[in-house]
Amino acid sequence: MMETCTAVTLILLLSGISGTLSESCEGECGQSLSSCSCHPTCASLESCCPDYKEFCVEFSPQSGSILGGTDFLLLHVTFNQSSQIVCRFNNDIRTEGYVDDSDRGHCISPLLYQTGWVSVEISSNYGITFNRVGSWLAVHTGKLDSKFKAVLVNSTKWQYYGTPQVGGPLQMTWNTSLVRAPRVNIELWGYRETGRAYSDQWRAQWKYLYSLATDSANNGGFTFVPQPSPEFSSWELGALRVSSNANPNGLMNVEAAWTEDHALAWHLEQKFRENSQAWALDKCLAWDRLENDLPNFLSEIIDCPCTLAQARADTGRFHTDYGCDMEKGSVCTYHPGSIHCVRAIQASPRYGAGQQCCYDSSGAQVLTADSIGGSTPDRAHDWGSPPYRDPPRVPGQSHWVYDVLSFYYCCLWSDNCHYYFKHRPSSDCRRYQPPTSAVVFGDPHFITFDGIRYSFNGKGEYNLLIAPGKHLTIQGRTEQVNGSATKLSSVVMKEAYSDIIEVRLFTGDDNLQVLQNQKQLLFNEQTWMDLSGVFVFSPSGTNVTVMFPSGAGVEVRLRGNAITATVLLPEEFYNSTQGLLGNMNGVPGDDLLAAHGTVAVNGSNAEEVFGFGASWAVSNTSALFTYDSKYLLDTFYNSSRHDPDFIPEFSVPEIPDDPFYNITSDICSGDDSHFCRYDILVGRSLELGKATKVSFRSHVSLVEDLKPVISCGWLAPPIDGKKEGTTYLQGATVRLLCDDGFVLQGSAERTCRADGTWSGGDTFCVVHSSDDNTAIIAGSVVGALLAIALITIGLVFWAKKRDRLRRSSARLSVNL
Repeated sequence: MMETCTAVTLILLLSGISGTLSESCEGECGQSLSSCSCHPTCASLESCCPDYKEFCVEFSPQSGSILGGTDFLLLHVTFNQSSQIVCRFNNDIRTEGYVDDSDRGHCISPLLYQTGWVSVEISSNYGITFNRVGSWLAVHTGKLDSKFKAVLVNSTKWQYYGTPQVGGPLQMTWNTSLVRAPRVNIELWGYRETGRAYSDQWRAQWKYLYSLATDSANNGGFTFVPQPSPEFSSWELGALRVSSNANPNGLMNVEAAWTEDHALAWHLEQKFRENSQAWALDKCLAWDRLENDLPNFLSEIIDCPCTLAQARADTGRFHTDYGCDMEKGSVCTYHPGSIHCVRAIQASPRYGAGQQCCYDSSGAQVLTADSIGGSTPDRAHDWGSPPYRDPPRVPGQSHWVYDVLSFYYCCLWSDNCHYYFKHRPSSDCRRYQPPTSAVVFGDPHFITFDGIRYSFNGKGEYNLLIAPGKHLTIQGRTEQVNGSATKLSSVVMKEAYSDIIEVRLFTGDDNLQVLQNQKQLLFNEQTWMDLSGVFVFSPSGTNVTVMFPSGAGVEVRLRGNAITATVLLPEEFYNSTQGLLGNMNGVPGDDLLAAHGTVAVNGSNAEEVFGFGASWAVSNTSALFTYDSKYLLDTFYNSSRHDPDFIPEFSVPEIPDDPFYNITSDICSGDDSHFCRYDILVGRSLELGKATKVSFRSHVSLVEDLKPVISCGWLAPPIDGKKEGTTYLQGATVRLLCDDGFVLQGSAERTCRADGTWSGGDTFCVVHSSDDNTAIIAGSVVGALLAIALITIGLVFWAKKRDRLRRSSARLSVNL
């Protein structure tokens, strides 16, 4: 009997070992198997199947231009020299890879018409089976770091070439490591969109046109004197490509370095060089006729913020325009007079249109009705929009075709901007409604959307915000530090069917880690990522902004070894939010409403507030967090979401003998003193207290920047006159004047009033000429003569009357 049991046990053991050995990540990436895992969290949980990295591959670099040509390495996997690598992107675009001398596999990124992460499948048997998978990040040419592309030296000269006094040689440079070949070809590729606009036949096309040089030395630079190209002069937008001379001219999807797309002034027909103004005017007029036939998109785009402060604060809906960025000293080539521009992050829903808003040094919005450098809407959003591939949603290029080339025609290559601004007028800000903000910071302290300030120092995972109508959820995790203190250590969020984005403290609490669907995102190559249903921007390891299609924005900052999370919501969320950040409805009294109750708690009672906060603990089924360590599994996943055994300090201890006591008085002052003192005296951290002070004051400043502003709208100068002043906000005064030879009638000054209307009345300039003087003099003479005549008549009448009186008096004397 014992032998039988032993045999059965051995069979089961061998069966288990066999099953374990047979489990593979081939075709199972993202899944958790019975004995091992192919899920992204398996690395930190040390539960990966042995072949995880072989089949769930990573790349270096992980990103490149949407124009393609990037040679990237498959990490952690080797191949036989006989392997024939084929890489398939988005399930349909194939490029040929290769195996290098170190048995490492390489792929070449293809020409894509979209940005964001695209799936990559790798075959080692020339496309018979694709058993390895990964993701590749395609980047907008304007957002791509210069080290990944060829550079046009003095790009302005390239795009004005052929206009008066612009000629001579042109130069381009590139990093030779981008094209690993001793000799290269320099090719011109053109872009255009064909078919009837807004129809199913509307298509985007990149095409090889001709080569500027073949078999040129790959020395990182090329200089040439361009010549007109009659055969290809109809192509007005394109880019140059540097590729190995071993490839036939125009072969697609080979290793290459691309320039940015640009206006091809330098290759246009001789007629352009002979009279660029006339040539450009013809193009401008043709574009004007086209625009008259296209649908009006202006009504569906968002209005611009009224001030530069609002534009920079509304990070959920607007983002810096890379061509006019005050932080980077941009010269704002297309917006002279402006110092900073922003773009609406989301394209309009029906037409994929964009909005651009520009501001001058005073912080006022610049309008095209006043300046060539004003804000302009875009028929095609510069950054594109899902599903990307078809016009007008192709990132970068669609915008060039419909909004930028026309600006060259009408404004830069000729002086006919009035045609351009007829179709691209600035929208003012009269309909703009700033978002409302809420924040959590320090040992967690909260300021709700309606301004309620309170502290909730629970330990666990909680719903910061739930907006059922918008399908937006934001959750926060707090962890215990220094005895009875806690801090916000992770924020995770999702809207509708978007990717789940989590931002959390990283190793050593000196950096933030960003997770997309539980997989780490690296921002060492790019600072902006287009993801599914969400955008993420991370210019540094301590600063992450997450933006959703609804216009909701979440700013996560690392301050004092704790997370500060600011949530901005547009007016569409009014009266539809709940959670620790309150109900955004302008009524502070209902902000501290427990998840299961109908009565708000007393905000001044710390123990009641603690109960309110505990009620918003997430449920096991609704948690969005990533649990990829034993600590997280034990502390949160396999435990109560709100730790009932953790009881914080409900008040600030006042102990004069505390070594921090006097220091706290020096650091903490003003409205933030209570929060600041709590974090120092309870959290036992001067750094946390200082960070709390910074976070509090930053939020106060943000609220101030986002205050609604009254605008009276653009005020036109009178015909045959002009105006002084181009600010149209409450309190601003505009002076109206007439040209020489005209007289002002109406209000000479008009002031924007609190009700959004201008003071005074309409102003007109009336002709003032010498004929008018003659008429005035003639009128005066006639008037004088008339007066003399009346006086003469009066005197004659009076003389006659006097004679009659004398005669009557004489008769009376005789009778008497």
